[in-house]
Amino acid sequence: MSSPRWRGQCSLVTSATSGPAASGGPGRLLGRLLVEAGATDERELAAALDEQRRTRERLGVVLERRGTDPEQVARALAVQLRLPYAEPPLRPEPEALALVPRAQALRLRVVPMLVRDRHVAVAMADPLDVSALDDLQFQTGRRVEPQVALCTAIDLALLDAYGDDAVASLLTRLPAPGPGGVAGDGAEDVGALRRASEAAPVVALVDHILTRAAAARASDVHIEPRGSTLLVRQRVDGWLRPMMELPGHTGAATVSRVKIMAGLDIAVKRRPQDGRAAVRVRGREVAVRVSTLPARHGEKLVLRLLDGGSARSLEDVGLDDASPGMRALLGRGHGLILVTGPTGSGKTTTLYAALAALDRERRNILTLEDPVEYHLPGLTQVQVEPKAGLSFAAALRAALRQDPDVIMVGEMRDRETVEVGLSAAMTGHLVLSTLHTIDAPGAVARLGEMGAPQYLVAGGLIGVLAQRLVRRLCTRCRRPVTLSGDALARFGLPRRPADAYEAVGCPRCRDTGYRGRVGIFELLVVDAGIRKLILGGAAADAIREAARAAGCVPLSHDAWRRVRQGLTTVEEVAPLLGLMGDEAPVCPACGGAVRTSFGACPACGHRLERRCACGAALENGWRFCAACGGRVTPDPEPGM
Repeated sequence: MSSPRWRGQCSLVTSATSGPAASGGPGRLLGRLLVEAGATDERELAAALDEQRRTRERLGVVLERRGTDPEQVARALAVQLRLPYAEPPLRPEPEALALVPRAQALRLRVVPMLVRDRHVAVAMADPLDVSALDDLQFQTGRRVEPQVALCTAIDLALLDAYGDDAVASLLTRLPAPGPGGVAGDGAEDVGALRRASEAAPVVALVDHILTRAAAARASDVHIEPRGSTLLVRQRVDGWLRPMMELPGHTGAATVSRVKIMAGLDIAVKRRPQDGRAAVRVRGREVAVRVSTLPARHGEKLVLRLLDGGSARSLEDVGLDDASPGMRALLGRGHGLILVTGPTGSGKTTTLYAALAALDRERRNILTLEDPVEYHLPGLTQVQVEPKAGLSFAAALRAALRQDPDVIMVGEMRDRETVEVGLSAAMTGHLVLSTLHTIDAPGAVARLGEMGAPQYLVAGGLIGVLAQRLVRRLCTRCRRPVTLSGDALARFGLPRRPADAYEAVGCPRCRDTGYRGRVGIFELLVVDAGIRKLILGGAAADAIREAARAAGCVPLSHDAWRRVRQGLTTVEEVAPLLGLMGDEAPVCPACGGAVRTSFGACPACGHRLERRCACGAALENGWRFCAACGGRVTPDPEPGM
């Protein structure tokens, strides 16, 4: 082994009592190997074994769902079974690929790696699948030697090995363009368009796009007509990347296929439509939210992929320091808790992590969503249907007649929903919802703009969690770097060097330097002082200052903490660091927290920039503030 923590990966594994180790053969129990490697601990292993007895799943599946690194599981499995481990990315030899037909490789989820004499090495997602081994041995006429590999590595290798050939083959069998020309010009006959969208090559092409996006961990797929071409892109870790480029004439059938899957009208091309579909990708249920938009060369599609897997814990989503505060808010039992941030910042994931922390057996918990994104036992989940008259406000009013203890509202979209939610929070219910604001203090102003009375906001709102998602550094290739003081001074940080990490790029992260995302958080707890400010109609700046004084850590400071932890880079959080001077300024000499009204740092005595009581910067010689017109208090004479 190259490392005691096994630098490999795989989500498949045997149960704690299956395989050679349990039958007296070579190897030891998988759970014990993981504990000895430090991949898990005795308490977590015991909990996983207890869950395994209830669910009848394999131990590795349970451990991975509970947070154990798939890399560690795969390495342990290889040790247990005394099999080689196939390091990702998988690089199969052409001679080996030629031995196994593409359809069989995809069906069995195996990658033929190399051929030696009468032996063929095969990377497998399940090396204990005797039926698959027999099929491969019959097909190849050689002895099959299994290797342990990560499931995602196998999926990507299959796409890399067979994907281009598969796409090229599909394109030759796609329906020829009709007399209407390019997709989306409105000239196609609806019947012909439906027949084209149901053709096997079109169905296979769309399935291939979804499979490839899921294997790459994409959150969105963009299908964009560009005249003579149809561009397909995928958003991975927040960034759009090209997936494939198809001939323009394939657009009509491809778009129609997706629209049929989502229950949309293929005859409607000149107005936007929204729909949803449920598809199975690699044995996993994936919800797809589809949006269409008429464009110059045809309809543009955006498919949001929603993995309806198990909800994560508050610590799993990365709350860390804010987790105790969030748990304290959830423990109050009543009030409104908002999670804010832009689209795609993980708000729903955080809400479900909060719901997972509640007692779902002794509480009646209802969720109102559009669409339902996660499946969590112990909840009553309601799909909002505006077209059927079931809006968020209507669903919320109905939910209040169901004797609820906790209600999760997918989004505060209008005044009625806000007022009903705040009223419910004031009458003994715990309400969780989302809102689109830049930071936590801005949520108060946003509620007022939506028409909520100040007394309702002050009485019902108990906390706001603002969050962002930034790309996480790849731990395999990141490189230490020293940030210069001048570079940090641009963000209002102390002008002294600091140690951090920079992105490099390797095969594991596909040469991007990043893999996955990490959360940045800001938790505002509404205390008596902030409640008084809300009742008085105070501006967001005043609320922000009061929250800062009460210990609220702003987004910019949490972003800098993530940089110092080596989880991300300065480039990734630069927009948030740029807010540092406005959100919560620090002393440029020592880095201590200061306020806009301070003339000197209380920690080191460093003289700060002169500011008016309103927060505006002042220049020497000014007797009045240029921002508010107020009289400026003169500086004390030296020595006084």
